[in-house]
Amino acid sequence: MNIKPIRTEKDYKASLKRIDELILVDPKEGTPAYDELDIVSTLVESYESIHHPIEAPDPVAAIKYIMSEKGLSQKDIVKYFGGNKSLVSAVLSKKRELSKRVIKALHDGLDIPYELLMA
Repeated sequence: MNIKPIRTEKDYKASLKRIDELILVDPKEGTPAYDELDIVSTLVESYESIHHPIEAPDPVAAIKYIMSEKGLSQKDIVKYFGGNKSLVSAVLSKKRELSKRVIKALHDGLDIPYELLMA
C-alpha cells in the first residue's frame, strides 16, 4: 500500500481511479485492500470538501425543479402559498423570501426537504 496525500487534480483523478479498482475487487473488512479503500476514500473526501465543495441549491431553484419534475405550474402551487398568486410570483422571481408557513406547506405538500427550502 503506497498512499500519498492528494495535492493536485492529477493526484485526485488517480485516487478516484484507484477507488474504482478497489471497489471492483470488493475487499473484505480487515484486509489490506479494504484498509486502502478506506484511507484513499477519506483522502478524496477531504480533497473534495476543499476543492470541489457542493453548494446547497437555491430554495427557488429547488421549488422550480420539483415543479418541473411533477409537471406543476405556478397555478398548481398557489395553495402552498396560502392562495396568494402574487406571492408565488414574487418568490419565484426572488423578490420575496419564503416564510416559515410557506416552507412548511411546501415541505408537507411537495416533500421538499427543509434543508433545501431554508438554504
